[in-house]
Amino acid sequence: MLKLPVINEEETITVVKSFIKTYVENAKINSIVLGFSGGIDSAVTAVLCSEVLGKSNVHCIFLPDNVTPMSDRKDVKLLIEKYDFSFEQQDITEIVNVFKNNSKINLNKLTEANIKARVRMILLYMHANNSNSLVCGTSNKSELLIGYFTKYGDGGVDFMPLGDIYKTDIFRIAKYLDLPNDLISKPPSAGLWEGQTDEKELKLRYDQLDLILWGLEQKVEYDKIGSLCNISIDEVKRIVLMRKKSQHKRRSALIPKIGLRTPGLDWRSPLQEG
Repeated sequence: MLKLPVINEEETITVVKSFIKTYVENAKINSIVLGFSGGIDSAVTAVLCSEVLGKSNVHCIFLPDNVTPMSDRKDVKLLIEKYDFSFEQQDITEIVNVFKNNSKINLNKLTEANIKARVRMILLYMHANNSNSLVCGTSNKSELLIGYFTKYGDGGVDFMPLGDIYKTDIFRIAKYLDLPNDLISKPPSAGLWEGQTDEKELKLRYDQLDLILWGLEQKVEYDKIGSLCNISIDEVKRIVLMRKKSQHKRRSALIPKIGLRTPGLDWRSPLQEG
């Protein structure tokens, strides 16, 4: 049977915190801004950043709209009270409506959801620019690998401390950090429309998705992943297709190679050290 390796929570947290410290120091900036959603990923990110940079240098921005679940609002309040984070809140409903009301096309549900994510990105960078801060992303490895994020939305950040940690392991880290049980047990959701949950949209539980991705990471054959995980090979292929179709989200826009060294290809200096 295929199993995810059991992470050492303390070691993983040490690596992530060292990364946060090095990245921020090399950028010659003292503070960060992050989108605070009331979900487990943003909570873990905020806690770890605060332990590295200090609470006064971590600005949590909650950007709800008219369909943001009450459970998220409740958990945001709970986390702010528990950890005393620097915090601001702004409802984005009216801003999103400006786009909807001035659109010359009929927007489907996904298009509207992407507008929300991109509005949030703009507001986070507005806060970051105004306070000379970096925008810290909260996406995890599972989301990144299958493109389960909005390009230039929640994917539009300066760095992603949790980007190499599967969602399954985020839950383990949250328990290790003693985050509230209600937060950990709540079904993950981007809150982009009423009743939306990640696993309902993905049509897979995160533990199943992560097993498939772990198998692909080890270059296990598709049919073997299916048999070892007790998941149909069609589901494995569906996840592989999601990986392929979302490649453009994980890299800068491709350009043709003409010069001696090409931006984004073989001219990547200067790089951040550390």
